[in-house]
Amino acid sequence: MIRKPKQMSESMILGVVLTLAGGFQDAYSYNCRGQVFANAQTGNIVLLGQNIASGNFQNALHYLFPLLAFLAGVYLSEWVRELCKSFQKLHWRQIVLAFEIVMLAIAGLLPQSLNVVSNVLMSFACAMQVDSFRKFRGIPCATTMCIGNMRSGTEALCAYFHTRDKEILHKALTYFGVVLLFALGAGVGSIATLHWGAGTIWLSCGLLTVSFLIMFVHDEEQKFGE
Repeated sequence: MIRKPKQMSESMILGVVLTLAGGFQDAYSYNCRGQVFANAQTGNIVLLGQNIASGNFQNALHYLFPLLAFLAGVYLSEWVRELCKSFQKLHWRQIVLAFEIVMLAIAGLLPQSLNVVSNVLMSFACAMQVDSFRKFRGIPCATTMCIGNMRSGTEALCAYFHTRDKEILHKALTYFGVVLLFALGAGVGSIATLHWGAGTIWLSCGLLTVSFLIMFVHDEEQKFGE
């Protein structure tokens, strides 16, 4: 019998914390940094196209730069994975989280006059998160956006009514639970931003720090093979 320690990078508790942070970040960037989305790049693309069509090219840059930063964040996270995946004491995803914490912390220090820079940092950080954390307890899901989770949850719910398989129902409920957690994070982020302003993003840094520490814990050894 072979035993292998199970990495907490795909644990559901980590997914919960990261999803709360994801919703928080989107609410913060929209409410505090000029109505730009840190995570929801589809919204940024719509607003980019709208501003270009209206001839508001300067405003369009407010949405173009975060989009480019998102692409760069995905690219960097892939580099981190390739370069650091053999590390023993630190999981490569923890390095991604460390990058994300630093960038969000800096974003919170910037004045409103530098909202474009702040949004670039947040979009870069969020891209690293969404690219690095894609699956929890074997269920593929996103912690920084909802549309894919909504589609997958509804698909699983439909499959359950055909098969009555409780495992599929659990999968559907997990997806919808992640969507609700994202909404909860966004709600808390909106209220907190109204009270504390630019520094509110540091609360998200706190959630990410908790995620970083969680990954030092290993689940009970998982058996596989006979």
